[in-house]
Amino acid sequence: MRVLLIEDDSLLGSAVRDQITADGHCVDWAKRLAEAEAFRDVAHYDLILLDLMLPDGRGLEFLRSRRAAGDQTPVMILTARDQVSDRIAGLNAGADDYLVKPFDLAELSARLGAVVRRYAGNPNPVLVLGGLTIDTAARSVLKAGRRITLTAREWVLFETLMLRPTMLHSKAQLEERLYSFEAEVESNTIEVYIGRLRKKLGHEMIETVRGIGYRLRQSESSEA
Repeated sequence: MRVLLIEDDSLLGSAVRDQITADGHCVDWAKRLAEAEAFRDVAHYDLILLDLMLPDGRGLEFLRSRRAAGDQTPVMILTARDQVSDRIAGLNAGADDYLVKPFDLAELSARLGAVVRRYAGNPNPVLVLGGLTIDTAARSVLKAGRRITLTAREWVLFETLMLRPTMLHSKAQLEERLYSFEAEVESNTIEVYIGRLRKKLGHEMIETVRGIGYRLRQSESSEA
């Protein structure tokens, strides 16, 4: 997925960006609210990580304005303000989660995944899809009882298709989930990853709609 990180602290921002990137996600890092708004004008984000105190304004006002405009993008607040009243204010402004600094980076990854699953309408981390048993929290896939190993980017691409199984995803949309603005993308990157997923999970799992994009083949899925 694609994450917008809004954080002016260079050390923390670097650590958070590196953690999420290591998980296979795409991260755009804005150190000011104006920069964040500019990013939002040209990209769709699956999650926003928001500091409350930025050099050019307050994160809560940014959040309130986005919610008032009808923006439903999940937002997780990252802040050193740990008073109960601060947490209540953040949640009432429209935040989906609230993490107090300093925090464990592994916990950040787990909370990030949980928020996205809730927005996708399936908070249960374990799914059965065709002949696959998928644990989205552990990032594990079992096929006929055998564990299938996916790389970080293979997982992110598969998760994108899995969380919205009826949606057709264009090549450009899938590239947007994997790469930030400054990253160079080879022309056949998505085709390569789709080929790897088909080889590992089964060629029947992913359907190509020529000239439009990719989606999971329609089959029964359920919560385990």
